[in-house]
Amino acid sequence: MNQELVRIVENIARDKNIEIESIYRDLEEAMVSAVRKHYADLEGDIVVQIDRRSGEVSAFREGEAIDIRKLGRIPAQTAKQVMIQRIRADERESIYAEYSQRKGQIVSGTVVRYEGGTLIVNLGHSVEGFMPKTEQIMGQTHRPSERVRCVILDVKESSNQVKIILSRTHPDFIKGLFQTEVPEIGEEIIEIRALAREAGYRTKVAVASLDDRVDPVGACVGVRGSRIKNIVDELGGEKIDIVRWNESSQVLVANTLMPAKVSEIALCFELGRATVVVSEDQLSLAIGKHGQNVRLAARLTGWDIDILTPEEYNKGVDLLTTCLKQVEGAKDVYVDKLLALGIISVLDLEDVGVDPLINELSIEADIAELIVQAAVVAAKKLNDDSKLAKQEAVERAKQEAADRAAAAAATELNEDSNEATPESADQAESADGSSVAS
Repeated sequence: MNQELVRIVENIARDKNIEIESIYRDLEEAMVSAVRKHYADLEGDIVVQIDRRSGEVSAFREGEAIDIRKLGRIPAQTAKQVMIQRIRADERESIYAEYSQRKGQIVSGTVVRYEGGTLIVNLGHSVEGFMPKTEQIMGQTHRPSERVRCVILDVKESSNQVKIILSRTHPDFIKGLFQTEVPEIGEEIIEIRALAREAGYRTKVAVASLDDRVDPVGACVGVRGSRIKNIVDELGGEKIDIVRWNESSQVLVANTLMPAKVSEIALCFELGRATVVVSEDQLSLAIGKHGQNVRLAARLTGWDIDILTPEEYNKGVDLLTTCLKQVEGAKDVYVDKLLALGIISVLDLEDVGVDPLINELSIEADIAELIVQAAVVAAKKLNDDSKLAKQEAVERAKQEAADRAAAAAATELNEDSNEATPESADQAESADGSSVAS
């Protein structure tokens, strides 16, 4: 009985997550290599069998038994090298098979070290994951032995290792955190319909409920914000906006731009553009810091969102109306039809072209051609006026800067003059005193 061998094989299988039968096959092949090394001139097939219960080893050459205990040191070293190589190969296959099936899942690991900006994370059982700098949240640093959660982004197999790519910036990481913190998402009562993220700064998540009795936004936020707070803390304070999903694009765009209040939305399906009108005091909220709010809203909804104030919107409509009035045969009702189509300016009309006017609005082809030509002329004039206004603004800014510099120079000269005046007065007083004394 060789129970020691059986115990060692079971320990290796458990520690390295390899099938026991695979290890026994590796050992048998390693011993075949050792026999061939010892009997260099031995011909014929060599078979080595290990009893899976007793651990007894039997070697045969064409049915004739071979005493494997007579092998020397060099064949033993050969068997050791072959066994190590085969077990490592089996371990790589096991790791690849396990983690390739877990792509997109959240895993927890321990920070080991940084290597050239790449974070090395121990995922357990001596398995290490790699988190490139591009997949790390900007501004976050991790210390060795710190527990960290991330998503398995990709699994790559190379000749000597399995490379598990981890990420904390991928949108799937946010989805995984919501599935962990919000049981209704895991139970598929609430569904994440869309997600847009700028890692480390802000994320917008659109959710919908498959049960009318469950409020999707309230469930994701949790009692007193407990659920969303856990996610925000995990992300290092990243802002998360939970948006109620709606099949209506107009309602969805309005929801995604919250907390800004939208006055009006015009959708142009031809251009894939949503023109949103907000009051002056809501403009900064709708755009967000560095345009972040509107940019994420556009990615979440799939619409190119253009935000205007009522004054800008009315100016564009007035110019469009004036342009149509100059076209012979154009009716006043065409303006309303164009607005209903989401075309609110001559620039939109130039981009859309003739076909939608004919197909969607049933405008006669010759009149549609004239309308588009007039829009092209008006758009060119508008662009020229805009360029001229920008040039004038630049020149005005330069002049203002020059005036400020001149004023600063004059102030500095005046201060220097005031500092010199007391000294001159002291000299005059001293001269007067000398004259009196004489």
